[in-house]
Amino acid sequence: MTHRNSNIKFRTIFSCVLISAALLMSFLIVPGRITVYLAGDSTMSNKQPKAFPETGWGMPFSSFFDSTVTVDNRAQNGRSTKTFISEGLWDSITGSLQEGDYVFIQFGHNDEVPTKKSYINEQGYQDNLLRFIRETRDKKANPVLLTPVARRKFDTTGTIVGTHEVYSAIVRKLAAEQKVPLIDLDRESQALLQKLGPEGSKKLFNYLTPGESINYPKGQADNTHFNELGARKMAEIVLEGIRSLKLELARHIAPSKLKPAYEK
Repeated sequence: MTHRNSNIKFRTIFSCVLISAALLMSFLIVPGRITVYLAGDSTMSNKQPKAFPETGWGMPFSSFFDSTVTVDNRAQNGRSTKTFISEGLWDSITGSLQEGDYVFIQFGHNDEVPTKKSYINEQGYQDNLLRFIRETRDKKANPVLLTPVARRKFDTTGTIVGTHEVYSAIVRKLAAEQKVPLIDLDRESQALLQKLGPEGSKKLFNYLTPGESINYPKGQADNTHFNELGARKMAEIVLEGIRSLKLELARHIAPSKLKPAYEK
């Protein structure tokens, strides 16, 4: 065999090895993926068909991102930080967390009501949120705190009334102390409800006249839970918060979803 032919054969074999290695790596290397876990209560949770048109804001939120992001909504109706822990829901998140994932944490509706079994006092609420932050960071994942979304409550002058003042303040304080990104859903949703007014804001909630829905034959006047439109508006506020905070996650928002949260 001539020296020239030997070189040609070597280059051919070497090229085949490189191509084979490249093909192998294409199977071994998985493009970076992010899971966004949602931890919260009924205002965020996925709903059963029997509850329709009641909709948690975590439902439309799951469609905001490109194919590299999975939204895993672990929120459950009626849960507080206390019951989310005691029922193993929190452990189900930390057991799955990977580096670079996100955990969006929004509680307060059920923590703050003394007559509920889910009630936990202010110190306990703070301690549980601190645990959520610490254990998320232990997995090199990213906690994001959200104040509890506003209820629809107006005074006689048509001014929105806050119903989460104490527990929302705890979330804000912790976010500042622990340097955790904060989406102030309480204030932002109150601003939206105030803009719509006492009557206009009803179109965001599960308000139904008798006979309007087979699931609510007697009608419904719910000032806490959203319909599909309301859930989307709240999810859009959260989306805008992600962009304003300049979270890395913002790079994965589908371009078609970029529009003002307060657009009617």
